[in-house]
Amino acid sequence: QTCALPICYTWAAVLDADAFQAFKETGDIYNPKVATAFRKKLLEKGDTEDPMKLYHDFRGANPNPDALLKRRGLK
Repeated sequence: QTCALPICYTWAAVLDADAFQAFKETGDIYNPKVATAFRKKLLEKGDTEDPMKLYHDFRGANPNPDALLKRRGLK
């Protein structure tokens, strides 16, 4: 599966911003429970399952671009 480079980078930024939002929602960007879930449900799984399934398992929802839009001052 390939992706046009600018779109891939933007999608990576959406994932980054939304995952960081999971930490911000707890009020503690160093929240150990969220960090453990991120590591166990996403990072440790590697390429063993569909990446979107792994992300959904971590976040409990599909990635939301709103966090990126807010970060960039567009929302």
